[in-house]
Amino acid sequence: MSRWDGLDEFVAVVESGSFARAAEALHVSSSHVSRQVAALEERLQARLLYRTTRRVSLTEAGQTFFARCQRLVEERDEAFLTMGDLQNAPAGLLRMTAAVAYGERFIVPLVNDFMADHPQLRVDIELTNRTLDMVHEGFDLAIRLGRLNESSLVATRLSPRAMYLCAAPSYLERYGRPHTLSELGQHNCLIGTSDVWLFQQGEREHQFRPSGNWRCNSGQAVLDATLRGFGLSQLPDYYVVDLLQKGSLVSLLEANQPPNTAVWAVYPQRRYALPKVRLLIEALKSGLALRPEYRCERAD
Repeated sequence: MSRWDGLDEFVAVVESGSFARAAEALHVSSSHVSRQVAALEERLQARLLYRTTRRVSLTEAGQTFFARCQRLVEERDEAFLTMGDLQNAPAGLLRMTAAVAYGERFIVPLVNDFMADHPQLRVDIELTNRTLDMVHEGFDLAIRLGRLNESSLVATRLSPRAMYLCAAPSYLERYGRPHTLSELGQHNCLIGTSDVWLFQQGEREHQFRPSGNWRCNSGQAVLDATLRGFGLSQLPDYYVVDLLQKGSLVSLLEANQPPNTAVWAVYPQRRYALPKVRLLIEALKSGLALRPEYRCERAD
């Protein structure tokens, strides 16, 4: 009996959430998966999974063992891929995540273009505004916006991301234009996903907590409310650059604009060795550079 026996089945059950889905992913029977996991528990003299008719969950021992096993299985599979014919072509399953609105508008179309060139690739894209645990949840790649938190993950910058404080001319005609950061508190602010707006004040970063009578966790909805003259908003360049050039919106407090943040591709370090991850990142970087929303005058 190999020490690998049961590991693939155990990892598949945890990642898929059921014995039936694990069996489907591994192209074996559910009874085979059950036997292999049971034999693994017997060999370890430890219970790894709680089983009910509705769900499967990890025991405390199972949580510890799964964290190690998942890395072992991934690194084994990647070692074979690196040495095989797949080294030169994207193939297999690529799991990635991105924010909902940005993913729909920018990322998914570029991924679809990439897949059209590499039909042997399979993708599983989860669009969510939650920051997912990439390693624990088995993602190869995440697209993240703005500033990154410290982590063990590697990040590649895909494009700049400038933030603009703006308002519709109709709002400014009624309520006037703020000329300093201290005047922002006198204005109705349209609040999106962030409770804090960032600005540059000399050499320091200034944080402003907006308040107003309107809030929505959609950038497109914030933009619509801004165009209707409901208040001030702070939005990324790809929402507003064209509208600023047309005069539909007015850029405010330009001397206090925060330094560019960015759009990032984030991934576990070892994943970059895989062609499916490395080449997709390059395709995303090239594709975003061609988008008209990013062709603004701000320095990169």
